[in-house]
Amino acid sequence: MNSGTGPQSAGAGPSRVLLIGQADKALSDIRNMDRRVFEMPGNVLDGIDAAARHQFESVVVVMEGLANQLHAILKALRKSTNAKLVLLARMHEEPTAQRLTAPSAGESKLADEYLVSPTNLASLHPGGKGERVVEAKAEPQTPAVQSPVVAAPSADRTAELQRRIEQLERLATTDDLTGLKNRRYLWEFARQILERAARTSGRVTVLVFDIDNFKHYNDVYGHMTGDEILREAATLMRRCCRSHDVVGRIGGDEFAVVFWDDPHGPAGGPSERRSAAAEHPAEAITVAKRFQQALGRTDLHLLGPKAEGVLTISGGLASFPRDGSTVQQLVDRADKALLEAKRGGKNRIYLVGEPQSDIADIR
Repeated sequence: MNSGTGPQSAGAGPSRVLLIGQADKALSDIRNMDRRVFEMPGNVLDGIDAAARHQFESVVVVMEGLANQLHAILKALRKSTNAKLVLLARMHEEPTAQRLTAPSAGESKLADEYLVSPTNLASLHPGGKGERVVEAKAEPQTPAVQSPVVAAPSADRTAELQRRIEQLERLATTDDLTGLKNRRYLWEFARQILERAARTSGRVTVLVFDIDNFKHYNDVYGHMTGDEILREAATLMRRCCRSHDVVGRIGGDEFAVVFWDDPHGPAGGPSERRSAAAEHPAEAITVAKRFQQALGRTDLHLLGPKAEGVLTISGGLASFPRDGSTVQQLVDRADKALLEAKRGGKNRIYLVGEPQSDIADIR
């Protein structure tokens, strides 16, 4: 691996950050970028060359637009530099980013960490917007004016800033009670996934569900028990879903799940996916059934020794493109199916577009 002792550009040092890829799409405040801190080559090849020739604290790679080139780019960077490799991933690219930042059998990980984009300059470097840039004062007897230098942040201050940024990101995207994604994250994730599905003829299904008789549990056993039921349901749903599906709490006892094609899975090509566009994907139905069964087997000890019955849910499944083309359309139609399921007797999940079609009847 290159030690980074080659020729240095002016001001290039360990505190600098190299940006590779479409940074303008990943950084919300890129116009405020301090070029004494960040370097942005014109293309990927120039970026790899810069990583080999100069020292950088970190090399940040924007995943969007790189597609099949990403593995080769990261391998080349690993050979070229000792700098930390950071990925900027859009929400729907998180599963891929997680794989790339996890060591595989017999191999080191291709990247060190990832951030969800869009993000800001401060998340990549504390001095990225110039607030840490200072000018060296010239001595009275020295006529020459010294060049601006970047004040190197202490390791403790940098670590604390990074910790706070990560904490704020979690607060902005996570539901406090259940640990699931929140409504804001889920809506943006689904929007991005639908854009991707429209380009690739992919499949997306939204499940909206709530817990039957939840108000009764709250009123009879108290809000603390109600909160515990919500946490239990959240844990079970995460276990039942595939790793790339996204589960969120969208309010009260109402939850939503976004099922989508795993880009690294065995799903067929576009023609196969198009032929299934008129149907609800079987995988989403299977997961929903699995969750219903798991919830029905839940021990109700938290409701006390006299607790009877089982926890059940009612829900609706809406699929792109047959049931809607936007997040709001899919959620609205799934929510209407949920209400129909409630009127139909609860403990059932209805398919949009097929009145009173409970997934339990599908074999």
